[in-house]
Amino acid sequence: MRLEASYLTSLHGMAPRQELADEVYGLLRSHIMRGSIPPGVRINIEDVARQLNVSPTPVRETLARLESEGLVDREPRRGYRATELLGRDDVRELYELRLLLEPHAVERAAARADAALLKLITTELEHGNELTRDKASISPAELSAHDERFHDLIFQAAGNEVIRQSYARTHCHLHIFRLAYSDTYDDHTIIEHGLIVDALRAGDSATAVEAMRSHVVSSEARVLSYFERQQQPRQSGWRNPGTALA
Repeated sequence: MRLEASYLTSLHGMAPRQELADEVYGLLRSHIMRGSIPPGVRINIEDVARQLNVSPTPVRETLARLESEGLVDREPRRGYRATELLGRDDVRELYELRLLLEPHAVERAAARADAALLKLITTELEHGNELTRDKASISPAELSAHDERFHDLIFQAAGNEVIRQSYARTHCHLHIFRLAYSDTYDDHTIIEHGLIVDALRAGDSATAVEAMRSHVVSSEARVLSYFERQQQPRQSGWRNPGTALA
């Protein structure tokens, strides 16, 4: 089976039942975010429509919507492909954005988050702790999903939906990159989340801001280390970038 069609089997039997366009969008976006539609893979409208047992129209609408989010690219006379992985400069720019948005968001969250949201954030942290309890069996996909939920809850607690949605549209690319190179997540991520939660529960805005800033800077260093390893000579442990890094 061609690589371009390999994702189709995971769509089989998942035909949407109602609100067709939104369900098709949710399905395809989920597959891109989980990596089951890998970066760079061609997405054929007719093939996807057949697998979902829908007409091509909602698939075409979904791909246009995903293109506006930067999750797929449209190539003239060739159709759509899932967006390629980020490069070094893209990563740096996204982290610059994170440093602008996330310390501000956590400062607002510390000042205004209610008990219900704090409980959700604490529960998510506990879930992250469970995921990393056995370091030998950490699931990169589950840890990546935890990280996405945790940061989204911080933005919810900050109470600015426009900033939250803007962040989500850009952070998804970093999520896909880190899922592809799974060693950019480790238990340090959860330890740093814990420091943020401690400050939030104490209502300590200054400490929450510093904990978030430190977390983002450390996360950037972990991600950029991928590019440094990629440049090492083969005898120093270089691996094909198409494989997971140890």
